Amino acid sequence: MAASRMKLELSRVVQGNARLGLLKEMGRMGQHSLDIPGCLLYTHLGTVPHLTQDTLHTLSSLPAVTQVTLSNMAEHQDVLEEFKGGFKKFAGLHDTVLYCSLHDPAAQCPTGHTTNKTVSVWGSGGRIELTVAKFMALQKAVQPDWYQSMADGETWQASASRKRVRKSVDRTLAHLDECLMVHQKSQELDGVGVFGVVEGGDILEERLRSARETAKRPVAGFCLDGFQTGAMDQVLRSQLISAVTKELPEDKPRLLQGVGRPDEVLACVEAGVDLFEGFFPFQATERGCALCFSFDITPDPESAGRADLTAADEEQRTAGETQPNRDLNCVDQTHMTSFEMNLKDKRYRDDFRPLVDGCGCYCCRNHQRAYVHHLLVTNELLAGVLLMIHNTSHYHGFFRAIRAALASDKMDLLRRRVLGNGKK
Repeated sequence: MAASRMKLELSRVVQGNARLGLLKEMGRMGQHSLDIPGCLLYTHLGTVPHLTQDTLHTLSSLPAVTQVTLSNMAEHQDVLEEFKGGFKKFAGLHDTVLYCSLHDPAAQCPTGHTTNKTVSVWGSGGRIELTVAKFMALQKAVQPDWYQSMADGETWQASASRKRVRKSVDRTLAHLDECLMVHQKSQELDGVGVFGVVEGGDILEERLRSARETAKRPVAGFCLDGFQTGAMDQVLRSQLISAVTKELPEDKPRLLQGVGRPDEVLACVEAGVDLFEGFFPFQATERGCALCFSFDITPDPESAGRADLTAADEEQRTAGETQPNRDLNCVDQTHMTSFEMNLKDKRYRDDFRPLVDGCGCYCCRNHQRAYVHHLLVTNELLAGVLLMIHNTSHYHGFFRAIRAALASDKMDLLRRRVLGNGKK
């Protein structure tokens, strides 16, 4: 059984934790690479929501890794097994690394359905219970390049007891050992990388135990689970992630699940995270919003990477800053954050500026806020297309800015730009 050939080369480590580097030799043939910190390309069944493949590839510098989820694919297992060619071929994804996670980071996942032997995912037809045997049969049918091991990730709620958290870590390690046993005997998964899952809720002792034990296994990388937006205080999350990453080997990537908001991304990069899931642009698009936060760290910060916002725009954009953290099951995904503008608002009906001045995406080069507002209020499908083009482009530009800031010691400046300070 050949191991994954993926290699991580670090070029800089800033302030002890934040890592700049390159993931090389990814995929079955080793032909792909990905800069870190970076984010994955978020999809539903291999398709970026609202965008055809032709439209998607008008965007430059797309990530080399595409994320799909078992929650979307488990109900199609019979079809994939009959097809036999793997999901990339089935979906027409030819030039990408395929990463298969357990849950959709943009969807709510009901809790209370795990056992010692099973976890549950939720597809369009309802709950699907997975044993290790069924989970691994799905991975053989999907034939990804990477996949997240089966895990009990239901201990992020504040009500989780220490006993429940300890059981989550034990179950997750047991699932990983069983998955690796099947994986190593599987010809279909030859050369595929397994990402071990670090659990432990908000209990430092269990987080460290999970990290140390997972690192002993032959995994290609690590998924940090249970840190999603709303799960815990941001300061505590950064402290736990910093402690966890110190226990993990430097030559393997750390992928954080469920965090996409720009301010949280910056904090987690500084805590040692390498990879993020790219679902945040989709959530903003579904709200009818355009990402408009600044991330330009060049000498002329007015020239690119931020919207030309009026005082009224700023008032609307910062309205989300006063919202407290809440449990994920209670999070209203329609609520905008302080990093976007709500183009459904009537103030944009005669606003003829691009969504973001200096943005080079198709939407900003060809259309105005007023036009996108019109599309939204008339429920035209093109609204989602144009917003998704812009939001995807803007978000991935943000990650390029993070890497540039790490390379040039400008993370403090970038943080001020993103949080809306020091604009002049």
